[in-house]
Amino acid sequence: MHTLASQLIAEITAFERQFHEGHISGFEVKSGESIWSKKEILGHLIDSARYNLERFTEIQYAENPYTVRQYNQDKQVKANQYQQRESSELLLLWSALNRQIAFIMQCQTTETLALPLLLPDGTTSDLRFLMTDYIHHIQHHLIEIRK
Repeated sequence: MHTLASQLIAEITAFERQFHEGHISGFEVKSGESIWSKKEILGHLIDSARYNLERFTEIQYAENPYTVRQYNQDKQVKANQYQQRESSELLLLWSALNRQIAFIMQCQTTETLALPLLLPDGTTSDLRFLMTDYIHHIQHHLIEIRK
């Protein structure tokens, strides 16, 4: 998990630098009413971080298997009104949540990484899968934002 945590910190640091240096073009532009702006994609990543921080924490003391609760991504982005928020504040929130997630990742043991969970599609997996999938999810969306 130390490698994944290091990857997450590297992603956070690189994105913060690119954001502050002005390398993210069209951050607030919406190409359609139902299409997220890059700013709203960052908002979605904040929601994802909130939910996954909760999951990564709760699985350590919840009944086995831990049930991963799904959430409505579009409604979360709309309800949180990320498009109307100050961009730099969103970046700070996203960074802080993910730095905590990286710390939690580093604290895991072989035993906790093997804790079972039930995914929304009915399949089972473990905490290691969930954490790895989270990193891939972030990387996918950061590519979209950087375009």
